[in-house]
Amino acid sequence: MPNAPRLTGLQPDPFQPGAIRLLVDGKPYCSVPASSEAAAGVEVGQIIDPETQTRIETAADAEAAYRTALGALERRPFSKVELERRLLRRGHPPDAVEAAVARATAAGLIDDRRFALHFVQTRAARGRGPARLRRDLRAVGVENAVIDEALANGWPEDTDPAAAAVALACKRAAQLGSLPAQVKRRRLLGYLARRGYSGALRVEAVRRALASVERRAEARSR
Repeated sequence: MPNAPRLTGLQPDPFQPGAIRLLVDGKPYCSVPASSEAAAGVEVGQIIDPETQTRIETAADAEAAYRTALGALERRPFSKVELERRLLRRGHPPDAVEAAVARATAAGLIDDRRFALHFVQTRAARGRGPARLRRDLRAVGVENAVIDEALANGWPEDTDPAAAAVALACKRAAQLGSLPAQVKRRRLLGYLARRGYSGALRVEAVRRALASVERRAEARSR
């Protein structure tokens, strides 16, 4: 096989700790995890036959997907399903995505329980209600049981959902100026719905907010 590619070098990848760069015919070819079978099964000077090439490229795809996952996780937390979707959108093969996510999970970088708890804590502080939090977590693939646990443990102990809804409605109502009462009511109901408050709680919060605005207006006119 005079024209067959030959492995001419193995060296640590300077940009990917824990990975080895393979040189084929004197040129960088790909990087694979140093602990992978692909790295252990090759040596300088050997011919890269089709079977070896497939093994190396599969390992290289998984390594590339893992590096993309690390870059994403450095910016913010992800759920398992959300990270899988992101890697697939970036064009990584499904098998490589599965391997990368499994590797990140084993390393403790992905944990849906930890993710959901952090999600609830940070977004509840921004005024999102339980229904909105549940909907958002479902959208990124978090299981219902994990969501229930996160809402039970992550919702601020000193925060009453009804009081939080009233506070949000009052703040928003103050920004609506002199709009007619029915317009204010409709907009406030929509605003609270988008924030995750629903049913009688939302209706009562809007009623109390509009009553508060009316009382303040009357006080100023005296």
